[in-house]
Amino acid sequence: MDAKPWRERVRDEEQLLEQLNRLASEAAARRAEALREGVAELGSRAEVARDLGRSWQAVDQALRRDDRKRASAQDASTTE
Repeated sequence: MDAKPWRERVRDEEQLLEQLNRLASEAAARRAEALREGVAELGSRAEVARDLGRSWQAVDQALRRDDRKRASAQDASTTE
């Protein structure tokens, strides 16, 4: 069985990485939305963190990251 040429393998792996990055980004956005629902229900990021057994910094960081991503996406769509 002939192996694929290295250029083709690199191209295939780059496509896979792009797909995985997109899926990870979508999962992070869904997670942030769930965390926001938790904050609405429990009242604070710290309470959500306690409930999940995580540090409040992890919850805060996930939400801030998503806020920045949303803001940059919104800026990009309004500058056309």
